[in-house]
Amino acid sequence: MKAQAFPESPENIFWDVKNHKLTLKVGTPAMLLRNIDHSMGLCNGTRLILTKLCDHVLEEKILTGVSVGQKVLIPQLSFTPSDANLPFGFQRRQYPIMISYAMTINKSQDQSLSRVGLLLRKPVFTH
Repeated sequence: MKAQAFPESPENIFWDVKNHKLTLKVGTPAMLLRNIDHSMGLCNGTRLILTKLCDHVLEEKILTGVSVGQKVLIPQLSFTPSDANLPFGFQRRQYPIMISYAMTINKSQDQSLSRVGLLLRKPVFTH
């Protein structure tokens, strides 16, 4: 059987571009996807909860890190894929967050939490 060539899907070409639609409600837990302000603790992986929706900014309350409980404004950022071999350029504005009710073990290793709930039905580490 001969291999068939299929064009790459947009998800593979633009791997750094997140979902095109983000539906948010006040009270939605989220995770920051970019380093914004290290001194405030706004780093990749910081957990947030949405407190207010504005036109071009989100008001979020920090749930983890050095600034727990502090309210911050998360702006829309411009993203430009740098590795796409395309004959044209493009730019996208989006919030640097994703909805996050849970996270992987790897992502959680840098978190400082007062309470944690785990459901481990199968072994998670193998050697």
